[in-house]
Amino acid sequence: MVREILPNVYLNKVPLPKNPLKVLNSYIICAGEDALVIDTGFNLPECREAFRSGLKELNVDPAKTRLVLTHMHADHAGLADELIDAGATAHMGKRDLEHFTGLAAQPGEMFRQLKKHMDLRIGLTSMGYTGFGQREYQPLAEGDVFEIGPYRLQVIDIPGHTPGQIGLFERDLGLFFCGDHILDEITPNIISWGLGNDYLGMYLNSLQKIYHWDINLLLTGHRKLVSNHCRRIDELTAHHHVRLDEVREILRSGEHTASGSAAKMRWDLTIVDWEKFPDRQKWFASGEAMAHLEHLVYLGEAERVDRDGFLSYSLKS
Repeated sequence: MVREILPNVYLNKVPLPKNPLKVLNSYIICAGEDALVIDTGFNLPECREAFRSGLKELNVDPAKTRLVLTHMHADHAGLADELIDAGATAHMGKRDLEHFTGLAAQPGEMFRQLKKHMDLRIGLTSMGYTGFGQREYQPLAEGDVFEIGPYRLQVIDIPGHTPGQIGLFERDLGLFFCGDHILDEITPNIISWGLGNDYLGMYLNSLQKIYHWDINLLLTGHRKLVSNHCRRIDELTAHHHVRLDEVREILRSGEHTASGSAAKMRWDLTIVDWEKFPDRQKWFASGEAMAHLEHLVYLGEAERVDRDGFLSYSLKS
């Protein structure tokens, strides 16, 4: 069941089965026969049923619909191809689109490389990036605008959670559809997507980018909507500084790989023994550890050593 949260702006909660995120917040903006849909859900039967039900309840015609994906993660983009096949036009941030199409063309290759860099020995391959991404998407750049009804939504680049996540900002009303840039109750997962970029640094910069904006409501990708974005940005920033101190302390005991660091970090899980972590959780934990390790490299505090493709990190003396 969809819920109107603003005039002609509807929240369609799409369940994410067996996933700690629980629900995706998909948004539908209607203006006469036209519609703008933001994010979709996994390509799974439970998601498909809820997503379709919301569109049907609002009499959305896919042929008169524009779909905007805030970022390339499968819980946000998994049903995009289905909507495109029904006639919708789909859009995604330019940088995420490049990664997204690359993953679709060579599922698992990037993950195999990252697993080696992180010294992570698990069976995970494509992380679910299969079965979609074969259709045509229109690339978005900062400053592009979607107009629908009384709403004028400007594309804003907010990289970090993914290489090219975007948000949609309705400046006059102070509304910001922010994907997974800022979440309440939980922290967005910030992982390294490979060498050559400081993804944690990107994320922290993207948080500060919108800190002083006049935002009345963040329409988030999961959990509750956020009315005080400055408070939440302060909390998220503090969280990552605590994480950086934790990683520094780990490196003081000697050289560590990303997975070796993750094994010693504190995680909000009932499982304590790293060896008993599910493979998916090991992936996200090691990716987050690597993002923090790489940030210390960019700060000049740590150095990276390549040992036959396996990366280790140590503090500079």
